[in-house]
Amino acid sequence: MPALMTKSHVRSKPRSALAGACFALAALALLASCGQKPPAAAQAPGALPVTLLEVAPQRVPIAFDLVGQTEGSKQVEVRARVSGILQKRLYNEGESVRAGAPLFQLDRAPFEIALAQAQAQLAQAQARTDQAKREEARLKPLAQERAISRKEYDDTLSALQLAQATQEQVAAQVNAAKLNLSYTLIDAPVAGVTGRAERSEGSLVTTDASGSLLTTINQVDPIWVRFSLAQSDVDKLPAKRFTPGASTDIDLMLPDGTKYSAKGRINFSATAIDPRLGTQQLRAAFDNPRAQLLPGQFVRVHIMAGYREHVYLVPQSAVLQSEKGYFVFVADASGKATIRPVTTGDWVGTDWAILSGLNTGDRVIIDNLIKVRPGAPVTAAPRAPAAAANPQAAAAKK
Repeated sequence: MPALMTKSHVRSKPRSALAGACFALAALALLASCGQKPPAAAQAPGALPVTLLEVAPQRVPIAFDLVGQTEGSKQVEVRARVSGILQKRLYNEGESVRAGAPLFQLDRAPFEIALAQAQAQLAQAQARTDQAKREEARLKPLAQERAISRKEYDDTLSALQLAQATQEQVAAQVNAAKLNLSYTLIDAPVAGVTGRAERSEGSLVTTDASGSLLTTINQVDPIWVRFSLAQSDVDKLPAKRFTPGASTDIDLMLPDGTKYSAKGRINFSATAIDPRLGTQQLRAAFDNPRAQLLPGQFVRVHIMAGYREHVYLVPQSAVLQSEKGYFVFVADASGKATIRPVTTGDWVGTDWAILSGLNTGDRVIIDNLIKVRPGAPVTAAPRAPAAAANPQAAAAKK
């Protein structure tokens, strides 16, 4: 009898477990019939926890970071206009000079002699002219009284005219001699920074292309910066092009990483796209009173060309790509992952600008994407606090 009682007691345990399971199912059915929702685990068994980002339209700046190179606003080659011996250099190489400052002195002696000869010839021509005038004045009344022949007076008048023409010609030679003498002192045509001297004292300077160059001057205030913009970036501009003189915010980043104090302004925009590179040539002017920027430097140009309205920003890691293009996963109203094709724009910091494909209030899945499948149930996971996400920062605060 004790053995039978023990056996029946052992068999009664699985019956009790089965009864409990039946009771649980009946309770769920009763809740459903009463309009009450079952617990979340029963509604979406195996839902994947993900972080959801509810998007809203934003105003995003249209910005470009480009590499540019500086150049002088005026680059002038200082050349000799007359041939001669270079006697003296009157400036220090590499220093700033004003317009009209003397730079070189050529030997003046040959040009002074040429001027003196021309002035002597002018005096002779002046004497001949005076003599011809006196002769014409003496014969004119005689010709009127017909005391001399008409031909004799005409010859005298022609001699006077020839003497006057010769005098004018010699006077022009005097002016040329004076001009050549002035060319022996070579001045700076513009204000700027001088280059090294191409000729040393005592060398012969000629007027041909190879022998006339003495130095160069770069005008660095204002200074120009040349850069190029890709055609795809040009299409992003509100007006589809840069207009010289327009209020475009242009900054320079110097090679040491600091920001240049002055703002730039577009002063040249090419009217055609370079077919070899697919870029548009641009140039901006910057005030440079202290010559902080020198020609030939490479700088980084940051351009703010306006703003784009109604743009959605999502983390770059949330944007995926397939053979059909870019897409993101969004959680629909029923809590299931759905593929949403999108049109992407530029990167804005760590985010990607989405131009189309999203609507206000869409919940974009931004993590755990390797496990997400279309139609799979997902559930919003609580975001980690900043301290937990960055333990080093939390430790620093302590």
